[in-house]
Amino acid sequence: MDSGMFHMILDYINIVFLIFSVMLVLLFTGMAYLSTLNAIHYRNKNSFGDLSKVMASPIAPGITIIAPAYNEALTIVENIRSLLSLQYVNYEVMVVNDGSKDDTLKKMIEAYDLEQVERSIDPNWPCKPIKAIYKSRQRSFSRLTVIDKVNGGKSDALNTGMRLSENKYVGCIDVDCLLLPEALLHVVKAFYQRSEKRVIAVGGVIRIANSCKISGGQLEEIRLPKNWLAKFQLLEYTRSFLLGRMAWGRIDSLLIISGAFGFFDREIALAAGGYNTNTVGEDMEIVFRMRRYMHERELPYTVEYIPDPLCWTEVPESTKILINQRDRWARGNLETLYHHKDMFFNPRYGRLGMLSYPYWFFYEWLAPILEFFGFISIVLFYYLGILNFEFFIAITLTIYTFSVMFSLYAILWEVYTYNQYTRIRDLATLVFCALVEPFVFHPIVVWSAIRGNYKKLFKINAGWGSQVRKGFVKG
Repeated sequence: MDSGMFHMILDYINIVFLIFSVMLVLLFTGMAYLSTLNAIHYRNKNSFGDLSKVMASPIAPGITIIAPAYNEALTIVENIRSLLSLQYVNYEVMVVNDGSKDDTLKKMIEAYDLEQVERSIDPNWPCKPIKAIYKSRQRSFSRLTVIDKVNGGKSDALNTGMRLSENKYVGCIDVDCLLLPEALLHVVKAFYQRSEKRVIAVGGVIRIANSCKISGGQLEEIRLPKNWLAKFQLLEYTRSFLLGRMAWGRIDSLLIISGAFGFFDREIALAAGGYNTNTVGEDMEIVFRMRRYMHERELPYTVEYIPDPLCWTEVPESTKILINQRDRWARGNLETLYHHKDMFFNPRYGRLGMLSYPYWFFYEWLAPILEFFGFISIVLFYYLGILNFEFFIAITLTIYTFSVMFSLYAILWEVYTYNQYTRIRDLATLVFCALVEPFVFHPIVVWSAIRGNYKKLFKINAGWGSQVRKGFVKG
């Protein structure tokens, strides 16, 4: 290859990275603008009217909260106590013990005085076999139902609960989550505030409970995580939920509802086929399929998003567990995108096909790959003595400055809206995290995505993986 051709290839590489960087800046600037509009609209819309009395009445629609549990003995009793103390009349808590190998089931039986009950099961049951169904002997725990079944994974456990439920709406959450007492009031209000469209799903913000003080299944004191890895994740979640998903919600193009806090119209969810048991990204995939189901039948619908801090969960404090989690997310992302590849730039699906899907393809799936190979290219170009230092420094400083500004805006918006962390020291810590995150935390996320894509593309069976929980700080 002659020198002219080689330099032309280098110029093309520079142009690709420049265009990608410019598009990235424009896209996230637009997301910040849309999320701001949506947050202001939400605050104004909910500044008047009190639906708590209506939604707490016996005629309020029924909700089943489905919580899959696998080896959750450390926190299961406390978590169930939290779910049983919600401010709502007509709801059921259904814990699905998905073949736990520890004493999760035993602790539930002892803590809530459970006894086995009989219930007829469809002989053509599509989920893994059910071993037993339990209800409490105590009237105070009458809302609780425990399903003990053969292990089939989180998706299979959620499908089991969804099929056994008899309520209009189902909430699919992680059993380690703590819901605030008024959570269901906000959820039901979101389902019923629309009149011209059918609300098929409601998602919400996930907050980080690491180091927070919990007592009696209730959040007593909000604290900044002590673990630095959890602090970086708190910043990441703030950006993602308060800015990213709020923006997509503004234009009714949200394609993912977190598996930790998602509520669905049970009829539509089952009609769309329930959760896909062949993916580890079940929370994203079910929203794709429910949206497709409504689009293909030309039925008016929407997906609502709640920015209120209603759900608190524990995040990994170990680098190894974090990488396994993000590895799984990357595999689930690729599986979902491949399964619904016919939506890619397909005008039949409106904004979903022309905007949302391309975003997930280019910036959620492709961006980490480009970053990884971009870093390799920089090292290679430096070794060969052909690195354009001026261009490299300029584009690096531009992207770094913008990423820090975006994080700072997320922190500012958190303070303006919900102000969960009021101490100056906590806010200063979050600002410091924003400054160093691109060098410390982001490379871990990129590497995890590369590992997940590698496993998926080369058919390395990694499964769902495991997360060891430390348990909440108890008051």
